[in-house]
Amino acid sequence: MLTREGEIRLADERSLCYAEFGTADGKPVLYFHGLPASRLEARLTHAAACRLGIRILAPDRPGFGRSDFQPGRVLADWPQDVAQMADALGLERFAVLGVSGGGPYAVACACRLPQRLTAVGLVAPLGPVALPGLDNVMKGPARFSFHLARHRPRLAHLLYAELLGRLLRRQPLLALLLLQVATPDRPVVQGAETRQILRRSIQEAFRNGGQGAVAELRLLASDWGLDLRRITTAVHLWHGEQDRTVPVIMGRHLAAVIPQCQARFLPEEGHFSLPVNHMEEILRILVEV
Repeated sequence: MLTREGEIRLADERSLCYAEFGTADGKPVLYFHGLPASRLEARLTHAAACRLGIRILAPDRPGFGRSDFQPGRVLADWPQDVAQMADALGLERFAVLGVSGGGPYAVACACRLPQRLTAVGLVAPLGPVALPGLDNVMKGPARFSFHLARHRPRLAHLLYAELLGRLLRRQPLLALLLLQVATPDRPVVQGAETRQILRRSIQEAFRNGGQGAVAELRLLASDWGLDLRRITTAVHLWHGEQDRTVPVIMGRHLAAVIPQCQARFLPEEGHFSLPVNHMEEILRILVEV
C-alpha cells in the first residue's frame, strides 16, 4: 500500500518527488531505489517498516518517475538534493538505505553528509564499475549497457532512451529478468506481490522516457569522484553470494575500502531474495545504531 506521495521544490527549481511507506511518525530512513526503478520500489519495505515503527521516504532520482531531469549531474550532487529534502520534511538526522544501483548514492551521502546521517545501509550495492577488476565482472547485458553509456553515449541514448525506454514504459520485461537471476531469486521474483511491485516501479521509472536511465548508466560507469576511505558514518552492508545481477565481488570491494564497514555475506541469497527475505533485519539494524 502506498501511504503518501510528496513533492519537494529544490533550490534550482527542479521537482523532487518521493513516496512514503511504513509508519508516519516513525524513525526516518531514506530509501534509494535501484536501476532502472523508481520510488515505488520501496513498497518492498512497507510491511517490515510498519512492524518496526519506521518511516520510509523514497525519492525518485533526477529523470526517474516524477522527479525532474538534471543535466550534467554527478554522483556528489545527490547529497545536496537529499539535504534539501530532509530540510523540507523537518528531518535533522536520518538513516539512508541504498539498494543495488541505489548503493552508490547512499555512499555519496556517507561521504558528503556525515553530520546528518545516523547510519548507512547498502544492500547488494553496485560497486565502482570503472575500477579495474570490477569493470568486467557483471553479466553481459549489464556490462554492455555501462560500456555503451560511457563510450558511445549517443548510441546508448538511442537504444535506451528512445527504444527500450518506450517499451519498458508500456510493458516491463520481467520475463527476461527471470532468465538472468540466481536460483534463490526465482521464487521471489515470480511471487505475485513482488512481481507487481517491480513491474510498477520499472514502468514508473520510464514515465518520461529513458533519459534519466541513460544519464545514470554513464554516471555510475565513470569515476565516482568520492573518497570512500574517509567515510566516518556507520555503514552496514549485505550481499548475497549467489547474486548474478550485482556480483558479490562488488560488495566485498566496498566492504574492504569503507572504514569499519560491517558486512554480511549471505551464502544462500541472490540479488532479489536478499532484500525481500531480510528487510526486517536490515531496517532494525539501521535504526538501532
